[in-house]
Amino acid sequence: MKNLLIAVFSLAIIYACDSGKKPTKSNNLADVEIAEKVDALIGQMNLEEKITEMIQDAPANERLGIPVMKYGEALHGLWLVLDYYGNTTVYPQAVACASTWEPELIKKMASQTALEARALGVTHCYSPNLDVYAGDARYGRVEESYGEDPYLVSRMGVAFIQGLQGEGDEQFDENHVIATAKHFVGYPENRRGINGGFSDMSERRLREVYLPPFEAAVKEAQVGSVMPGHQDFNGIPCHMNTWLLKDILRDELGFDGFIVSDNNDVGRLETMHFIPETRTKAAILGLKAGVDMDLVIGKNIDLATYHTSILKDTITQNPSLMKYIDKATSRILTAKYKLGLFDTEPKEIDEETVEAGNDEHREFALEMAEKSIIMLKNDNNLLPLDVSKIKSLAVIGPNAHEERPKKGTYKLLGGYSGLPPYYVSVLDGLKKKVGENVKINYAKGCDIDSFSKEGFAAAEAAAKKSDAVVLVVGSSHKTCGEGGDRSDLDLYGVQNELVELIHKTGKPVIVVLINGRPLSINYIAENIPSVLETWYGGMRAGDAVANVLFGDVNPGGKLTMSFPRSVGQVPVTYLERPDFIGSGKGKYRFSDKSPLFPFGYGLSYTTFKYGTPKFEKETIAANESTTVSVEITNTGKVVGDEVVQMYVRDDYASVGRYLKLLKGFERITLKPGETKTVTFELGFNELNVLNQEMKKVVEPGTFTVSIGASSLEKDLQKVKLRVQ
Repeated sequence: MKNLLIAVFSLAIIYACDSGKKPTKSNNLADVEIAEKVDALIGQMNLEEKITEMIQDAPANERLGIPVMKYGEALHGLWLVLDYYGNTTVYPQAVACASTWEPELIKKMASQTALEARALGVTHCYSPNLDVYAGDARYGRVEESYGEDPYLVSRMGVAFIQGLQGEGDEQFDENHVIATAKHFVGYPENRRGINGGFSDMSERRLREVYLPPFEAAVKEAQVGSVMPGHQDFNGIPCHMNTWLLKDILRDELGFDGFIVSDNNDVGRLETMHFIPETRTKAAILGLKAGVDMDLVIGKNIDLATYHTSILKDTITQNPSLMKYIDKATSRILTAKYKLGLFDTEPKEIDEETVEAGNDEHREFALEMAEKSIIMLKNDNNLLPLDVSKIKSLAVIGPNAHEERPKKGTYKLLGGYSGLPPYYVSVLDGLKKKVGENVKINYAKGCDIDSFSKEGFAAAEAAAKKSDAVVLVVGSSHKTCGEGGDRSDLDLYGVQNELVELIHKTGKPVIVVLINGRPLSINYIAENIPSVLETWYGGMRAGDAVANVLFGDVNPGGKLTMSFPRSVGQVPVTYLERPDFIGSGKGKYRFSDKSPLFPFGYGLSYTTFKYGTPKFEKETIAANESTTVSVEITNTGKVVGDEVVQMYVRDDYASVGRYLKLLKGFERITLKPGETKTVTFELGFNELNVLNQEMKKVVEPGTFTVSIGASSLEKDLQKVKLRVQ
C-alpha cells in the first residue's frame, strides 16, 4: 500500500506540472487519503442515502456520520438566501467591486466573507458570478457581473475564489469555504435581454469571451464547484450538455470539483426546455451530463429531481445507472472531507445573538466603496465641495435615503445582499460629514418605481433654498436585479423629469447615481455639471459618497461597462469587430454610435500625463516574450489614483478579431508631481489568437499595443511590436 501511495502521489505531481497547476492540497497525498475514505463510505451507503446526499444542505447522515454542508451566497458579502440574521457585512455590489480595478481588494473582501460564512456554519457559497457582461443592460443581472471584458472578469474572479477558498495549505481550512463559479457558460448572451432567455452564439465567441474566466477559475484558483446556466448552447441545455460539462469543463480545463445545478434547473429540462417528458428522465439526463447536486431552494418536492421518489425505482430497475449516482455522491463527499467537516462538530448558531460581521470588515467595506466610485463629469471643477463656502445643501431623490426594512434587506444594496446591522444612506453620510456646519434640506422628490409627481414641489423648494444640490437617482432592487429585466434603459418612472426640474432652478447640481445597470442618462450627461457613478456601494455607501463629494477621497474608479445612449444601441461594448465600410459607413444615420461613457473611463480631481510606451524588445519570436513599460505622472495638485490599461491587437491574422482586447491593467497612486513606471508582460497569453482550428496560437506579424486611461482611442498611446 505504501508503494501504491507513493506512485499515486508521484503521478499527481507530474500531472500538476504538465497541466500548469501548482501542487496544492488538491494535488497531494491528502487527496489519495480522502479518496480512500470516500470509497469506503460509498461502499457502506444504501441507494436512498446516496440520493439524499445529492441535494443542497443534505441533512446529516447520523448512521454513517456524514455532516451537513450548508450553503449560502457570497457575491458581495454573505447572504443566507432565505434568512436574514448574523449582522453580516454587505460590501459594494460586484459591478462596483470591479470598478476599483484592484483584484487584491476583491480577494480581501472574499476572505472576510469566508470568515463570516464559517461563523454562521456556511461552507459552500454560490459565488462568484463569472458571466462576462454582453453589453445589453436590459438584462437585470448586469449588477452581478464584473464587466464586459473577459480578462478583467478573469482577474476579479480568480482573486475572489482565492480569497474565499484560501490558497496552498490554507485552501478549504477552517477559515475558508468552497466557491462556486457561475453560470457556466455564456449566460448573458441572450437575444432579448431576458434572464435565462434564448441565446445563440458561435463556439468562437464562447471561447473568446465567455470561457476564459472559467478557465482561469479552474486552472489558477482551483475552484471547488461550478454551476451551469439556465440556458442552452447549440440547442442543448447546459444542465444536460456533456460537451460543456464533461468535454470542456472536466477534460479540457481539468475541473475536478462538483457541479451544482442552478435553482430547479435539472427539473427545467422538462418544464422549460421540454426535452424529457418526465422528471425522472430529466434527472437521468442531468446525472449523465455530470450535474452532481440538485439545487431546489426551499426543497419543494414538486420541483426536485434528485429525490428518492423520483430516482430510487429507476436506479433499482436499471443498475447500470448506479455509476452516475456513485460518482456524484463521491464528489460531494470529497468536498466535505476537504472542508474538514468530518473532523468538526456542527456549529450551534443562536440566530438572535450571533454576530458574523465586525468593525474591521465594515471599515474595509467603506474603503472598497470609496475606491469604486467613478466620476463621469466635473465641469468647471464643481467638485469637490468646500464646506467653508456653502451654508446649505439640498439632498434630493428617491435613492438619497432608505429606512431599515421590516423584512428582507435594503433595496439600495442590490441583489444577493444580506442584512447588515445598518446602512449608511447618502443623506446619512452627508449629515455626518457636515455636522452643524451646513444645513441639509432633504426631499425625496419621487419614488423609484412610481409615476407620481406629488413630491416635486417639496424637492423644488429644497433646491431653491440651498446653495447646491446633491441629486440621488438611479435604480434599486425594485427596478433592477435578477428578474428585473427592462425594455428601456432610461431612468424609471419620473426621475428624469425630477432631474430637469431641479436643473432649471439654476442651482449647482451634482447627480449621484446609485444603480445596478448602465443607464441611458443623456439629459444628465448634457446638462448636469458633475456626475458620480457609485453603483450599489454596500452598507457604507453614504459615507463613501460624502468623502468623495467633499474631497477627502479623490475618485479613482473606472467603468467596467460601457454606457448606452439609448436602448436601440445595445449591445454596447468596447469588444467590437470591424463594421461594414460600404454604404452607411458602419454608423447609425441619425444618432451617435459611440457609447455615452466608454469602458475604462473615469475622471479624477487631478490630472495625469502618459509617456511613450517602450518595449524591452521590439521584435520577438513567437515562442518568446517581452515587456512594455510606460511612465505616468501626476500633473495636478492633489494625490490621485490612475488605472493604467493595456490593450492589444494582432494587426493581421488568419481569423477576424476584436479591434482591441484588454490584456493588462494596474491601479497606482501618485502624489502631485510624482512619476511611476508601470510594466506589462507581453507573451503567449497576451498575443495569442484562436485560429481556424480553434487552437490558441501566436501568429507572426505586427501587434498594436495601446496603453492609456480608457478604451477611447484618444486616451491611448500606441506602439508596434513585431513577432517573427
